[in-house]
Amino acid sequence: MQIVRNFLLFQIGWFASVLGAANGLPWVGPLVVAGVVAVHLRYAQWPATEASLLLACGAIGTVFDSMLVAAGWVSYSSGMFAPAFAPYWIIAMWCLFATTLNVSLRWMRGRPLIAAVLGLVAGPLTYIGGEKLGGIIFIEQTAALAALGIGWAVMMPALLKLSELLDGCTSSEEVFS
Repeated sequence: MQIVRNFLLFQIGWFASVLGAANGLPWVGPLVVAGVVAVHLRYAQWPATEASLLLACGAIGTVFDSMLVAAGWVSYSSGMFAPAFAPYWIIAMWCLFATTLNVSLRWMRGRPLIAAVLGLVAGPLTYIGGEKLGGIIFIEQTAALAALGIGWAVMMPALLKLSELLDGCTSSEEVFS
């Protein structure tokens, strides 16, 4: 049940973030993400450790997405702190993504090749979805999609490994009740 809850809450947070930003309400996504994170931490056996994972993922994502903005490959419709910095709703989405690492994406642990291939394909596809909904603008689409694919192919297995190192568990039942 926790895997289904995790997946559904992630989807709600993702759509709230992208659609909020696309409609000039970039604060909506982080507000919904805060609620999702609260539910997630409520069910975590080790909330402080899980919070560390969320913060680490948020920091990594901030750097990655800020590099895309600074390179001039992507732009965002709202929620920008500074011209060369990822918007706050994207940072919230990275924390939201981290909620899936120990639950609905846990099955990829120990499968770095599968994780890399999924990152290579799904990473850029989520940004394309965000573009179609109006939350992101591709300025240099080819360069952006190449960077997204390579970045996610590297980050997906690395973030899964980080989640494993932080909780040291092998099944979701051990981490979430």
